[in-house]
Amino acid sequence: MSKKHPVIAVTGSSGAGTTTVKRAFEHIFFREKINAAVIEGDSFHSLSRVDFKEAVKKAEAEGNMSFSHFGPQSNHFGKLAELFETYGKTGGGKKRFYIHSDAEAADHNKRLGSSLNPGEFTPWEDVPAGSDVLFYEGLHGLVKTDDIDVAQHVDLGIGVVPIVNLEWIQKIHRDSAERGYSADVIVDTILRRMPDYVNYITPQFSRTDINFQRVSTVDTSNPFITRDIPTPDESFIVIRFREPKGVDFPYLLNMIPNSFMSRRNTFVVPGAKMGFAMELILAPIIQEMIANKN
Repeated sequence: MSKKHPVIAVTGSSGAGTTTVKRAFEHIFFREKINAAVIEGDSFHSLSRVDFKEAVKKAEAEGNMSFSHFGPQSNHFGKLAELFETYGKTGGGKKRFYIHSDAEAADHNKRLGSSLNPGEFTPWEDVPAGSDVLFYEGLHGLVKTDDIDVAQHVDLGIGVVPIVNLEWIQKIHRDSAERGYSADVIVDTILRRMPDYVNYITPQFSRTDINFQRVSTVDTSNPFITRDIPTPDESFIVIRFREPKGVDFPYLLNMIPNSFMSRRNTFVVPGAKMGFAMELILAPIIQEMIANKN
């Protein structure tokens, strides 16, 4: 961990709300004139899209039905820990990009003079010099294995996670609408990921400084037949602070209508106020972080 070169990690699976957190941080960085080095979690996968599909087929042929993007076998946990540690010491390190779409491929190919395709990675390159903080958003910002401890290098850890039924509903709808996957294929993916989800994703939320968990207020007891994703107005955000000392709860309760406290370290807000709550909570923390840095 480092006061001079702080590392901020936002951890949560795709669709969990990490984009909302990222937007809240972008607003804070803009207002406070903070230059952040942004790191995408997907860039630390170890397999391209094509290679991953082949690895899944090979694993299944060998009787391993649990090979997934969530586990160490398909991620560079060591390189991620190295980046966080190096950045904390020097403000530098190595990063790259995972190419999600044709538009991203065109941008990177123009920048690099390359011919990369969606599902591939750009070459490793230096983190730009002179940044104030490193900002990571992805699956494994606080991951820990028997050999590698990424979390020990993080100065501020944020968890973003819906209750598991809601997470499944979001995945089912997204994969069906955007990728054309059948319900059976999506359920198979959920089951294949489950061991790695339990062993490598959920433990991270016990290491975060603040968790934002979305809880629906409609029936999601059978996520595999639910027709609609619950809206923000059909949800609450449960915000848990690892260390509530110093948090101005009366101020937050006054600023966010219909909010309440359920425990001494837990603050609950309406789902539609998630982004606003994040900015209220995180801005003072970032300001203090930059003050300590300077």
